[in-house]
Amino acid sequence: MTQNTVTADWIAVDWGTSNMRAWAMSASGTVLAEATSDQGMGKLTKDGFEPALLSAVGDWINGPTTVIACGMVGSRQGWIEAPYVATPCGTLPDGLVEAPTLHTDLTVYVIPGIKQTNPADVMRGEETQISGFLARNPGWDGVICLPGTHTKWVHISADEVVSFQTFMTGELFATIANETVLRHSIAADGWDDAAFSAGLDMGISRPERLAARLFSLRANGLLNDMPGNAARAQLSGLLIGTELAAAKPYWLGQQIAVIGDSGLSKLYITALATQAAPAMQVNAQAITLAGLTTAYKRMKG
Repeated sequence: MTQNTVTADWIAVDWGTSNMRAWAMSASGTVLAEATSDQGMGKLTKDGFEPALLSAVGDWINGPTTVIACGMVGSRQGWIEAPYVATPCGTLPDGLVEAPTLHTDLTVYVIPGIKQTNPADVMRGEETQISGFLARNPGWDGVICLPGTHTKWVHISADEVVSFQTFMTGELFATIANETVLRHSIAADGWDDAAFSAGLDMGISRPERLAARLFSLRANGLLNDMPGNAARAQLSGLLIGTELAAAKPYWLGQQIAVIGDSGLSKLYITALATQAAPAMQVNAQAITLAGLTTAYKRMKG
């Protein structure tokens, strides 16, 4: 955990399953200090959230202080459940939910997630990033891709989330690389651009062949001495290519923005470029903070 001793006018919090990040904010939206903690939602019971928050940001509270939080803190297993808002809906759903607190100077509001009933899908945390992006790009219409453990493709029109689709690509990569027979072939790190491109082409052109192509990675290692870093890159290309093939109705002919970790976002931008679909890359942390700031300003009126 890191933090600086300041007095916050309000506090922005992005609280995920594994970690929590907080920012001390001025009334005008300037970042005064930042704190991080490994006390994510997955490690806490409901009565553990307030102590975890105070451990990270307690020194910033010197009088009545509002916290705006997004992410898994609002899940059913979080501090308090912030019910999903159904699509189509505004990119920052109405209805902030107040979490119970014991600290007399602390008021915590949680941003609700978004749901889609058919086909069934949910997002929690991404809505804040989308709102932050639109706050910086008013009037933007198109598709936002948010790569990660569960990558999301979100159709935006007239400042609303029209529809979205989630792909478990990141989780599949981690599971296949670490918990299947391919763990003997996939290196823990390293990269090969040519192998990524080859996998990408296979995945986009013949997504129905994915299961067979996966085992070929193992066979190529045994028979043709395929290096582990090349197998790692090709696995990534296969999975991202298969995802792009399935998500084509979202991105084809659209403006595209990619919000996420810089390394992973670059892979998606590279992949989209091979399909003559240019995309803009957006810093995830900055956009999350912009979305939390938008929520705070809306709450203050």
